[in-house]
Amino acid sequence: MTVESDTPWQRMRSALRHAFHVQPPGPATPSPEEAAVVERIVREIVRRRMSGAALVFLESSRPLSGVGAATMHFLQPFATAVIKPDLWSLLTRFLERAGAVEYLCLRIEDLERQAAGEASASAPSADPSRDNRSEHRSPDGR
Repeated sequence: MTVESDTPWQRMRSALRHAFHVQPPGPATPSPEEAAVVERIVREIVRRRMSGAALVFLESSRPLSGVGAATMHFLQPFATAVIKPDLWSLLTRFLERAGAVEYLCLRIEDLERQAAGEASASAPSADPSRDNRSEHRSPDGR
């Protein structure tokens, strides 16, 4: 039984088969470990009321997310002096994926909505009959 060798064209074709593979659009699905790290970061952003700034930053840097992940690899020796190396690696691997920024934005928006819902539920109800602003109006009605 003889094994036919591939022609150069077949070898090149098999090598380039996935060269232009693009991940499907939409948010990336993190592994359970990655989700735990991302959730911790997102909760801290919402707790500190930095959601707006974080969303602007993430949306504006979305085209550069690959460069950001490469920068995180570069900064790993310095960052791991403060952050656990396994957490840094998990976050870096997650941010390398195409839909990671979209996932982060969606989680921030979800938690922000939850926080706003909890805040409005715990706020005292306003009684329109006790509007104190009407007492402080000037004579011309302002």
